[in-house]
Amino acid sequence: MLANLHSFFSGLVDAGILPTMFSYGFVVNAFIACLMIGPLLGLLGTLVVVKRLAFLSEAVGHSALTGVSIGILMGEPVTEPWISLFAFSVLFALTLQWVRGRTTVPYDALIGVFLAFALALGAALLMFVAKKINAHLVEQVLFGSILTASAYDLVILAFITSVVLALAFFSANDAYLNALSPDIARSRRIRTTLHDYGFVLLIALVTVAAVKIIGAILVGALLLIPAASARLMARDLRGMVGYSVLIATTSALIGVLLPMHMKWAIGTGPAIILVACVWFVIAISVYSLRKGEQPACA
Repeated sequence: MLANLHSFFSGLVDAGILPTMFSYGFVVNAFIACLMIGPLLGLLGTLVVVKRLAFLSEAVGHSALTGVSIGILMGEPVTEPWISLFAFSVLFALTLQWVRGRTTVPYDALIGVFLAFALALGAALLMFVAKKINAHLVEQVLFGSILTASAYDLVILAFITSVVLALAFFSANDAYLNALSPDIARSRRIRTTLHDYGFVLLIALVTVAAVKIIGAILVGALLLIPAASARLMARDLRGMVGYSVLIATTSALIGVLLPMHMKWAIGTGPAIILVACVWFVIAISVYSLRKGEQPACA
């Protein structure tokens, strides 16, 4: 199927509809990855903002570095240490949620503790990893390299995207109700604990899927910035979801394709986040014009 897509894009290039860079397979792979990762992060990011758990996505993203290091030390392929990456990130997120339900420590403080642990363990393991691999491969994990996305990466991303979209179709209303008012959700016999565990699990899975594209350090930003921008621009929750998906998708596409077309030496991960930040400035302007006043600085 991927070969057919490559042929389709090559045909569009030959017809003069698309620029010549789409004749390269890695550019087509990057384009397809953006079309999946944008809606995925935009959709899930609205829950992150509504539940006020932006710090959680950052913690899980940084845990990916530790997962990659463990995988490399255990002998997994340097470019695709998927087993350890998924295992550690999922275990990290579920353990965090489990500890949250059994302590009185504020959630943000608890996330800070887990984040510090993940960073410290990852930094310690990097000393050993650096002896086995090229340091530039670690840089790809930290800041992303969507242009190295393989067919295998796209299959994993497509699977996770399908799972998230299916869950959104069947239980999005319950998930948003639980995020906005857990008490009302419980009164309607919604299993709030299950939704909370499911949410952190999705954060872990989506973060891992996006690490190779955006980078462990920056993936949390693409969960947060489009949803935060959408909250300023939208008038209701449905509009917020739509704007968030639009902003995340366009940020991914422009951040990947524009530097390549202009031949700018900018990493794809940072470029994507910079475009998302431009969207945030636009959102602030829209909000200010709508309210007729400058927004107060928090």
